[in-house]
Amino acid sequence: MSAIADIFSTFIAQQTGARSARVIDFDKLSGGAIQDNFGLTLELEDGSRLGRQAFVIRQDAPSGVAESLSRPEEFRVLQAAFKAGVTAPEPLWLCEDPGISGQVFYVMTRAAGSASPRTLVKADFSEDQRRTIVRRLGAELARLHTVRPPQESLQFLEPPQLENPALSRVVLYRRYLKEIGEPHPVLEWALNWLEDRAPAPGPTVLCHCDFRTGNYMMDGDRLTAILDWEFAAWSDPCEDLGWLCCRSWRFGADHREAGGIGDKQDLLEGYREVSGVDIDPATVSYWEVMALVRWAAIALQQARRHMSGEQRSLELALTGRMVAQMEFDLLNQIQELEDGQ
Repeated sequence: MSAIADIFSTFIAQQTGARSARVIDFDKLSGGAIQDNFGLTLELEDGSRLGRQAFVIRQDAPSGVAESLSRPEEFRVLQAAFKAGVTAPEPLWLCEDPGISGQVFYVMTRAAGSASPRTLVKADFSEDQRRTIVRRLGAELARLHTVRPPQESLQFLEPPQLENPALSRVVLYRRYLKEIGEPHPVLEWALNWLEDRAPAPGPTVLCHCDFRTGNYMMDGDRLTAILDWEFAAWSDPCEDLGWLCCRSWRFGADHREAGGIGDKQDLLEGYREVSGVDIDPATVSYWEVMALVRWAAIALQQARRHMSGEQRSLELALTGRMVAQMEFDLLNQIQELEDGQ
């Protein structure tokens, strides 16, 4: 760890023009099941970032999943989101030379606070605080969704395969299941349901596609950063809203539909205040079902990373074991939606 800390500190010193960079603290950060994240605090002498500075270095893990962007692509998405006014870490420097650390990586500023989902869900927030937090999350998504194609810096993002992003997702997840090569009848049935009930599409916008509790930082009741941009894509705005409201990301607080923190209606009101757009809650519910199917497919891919020997990891293996819960949630949620019609 000390050797790689020296590598990163030398790189940052070169980028800032510092005469020296003394390592104050360096550790591998928790989370980041798909990429490796390191926290690095330096004391920089001279240069463009004088004094004590806290950074996060994000680099490729030994293996990945099909949906994930490369680090250069993710860096450019982060630049676009930061420019749009989203509360995201400031992207600083990209290193595309794997000879430096053994992997491609980039450096961004480090935000204060915690992203631990179970800590946030169980926090002793008042109802007013919960309402404020959830409305803020809606506002952040509205700012992100101002980024629309075409964008020269985001040309690597493929447009939806079909005119309706929902149907494009159905096609994609069917392909994922075919590649996994084992039967999952609940997921296949859910994809049929999604195909038959696809809503009219909204505008095509830049979506985070993993916007959930656990991927944003909170310092007390203050939002400090939205993290993990590796799944970003052009899609329907409701994909992000539905993902946050998916049952898998409520962490046991099922009565709080918006990420286990607060009410879906507050989320949509926060979105409307910034965007001026009224979102149909029924469309968000549709994308919650889509989110369960997608997360199940990703979990199966994660398990394959472990089982193939690419990256032996108890976390990856246990993620694969969660699919049965997602299938159970799918059966219940679709039934509830059918009963409510």
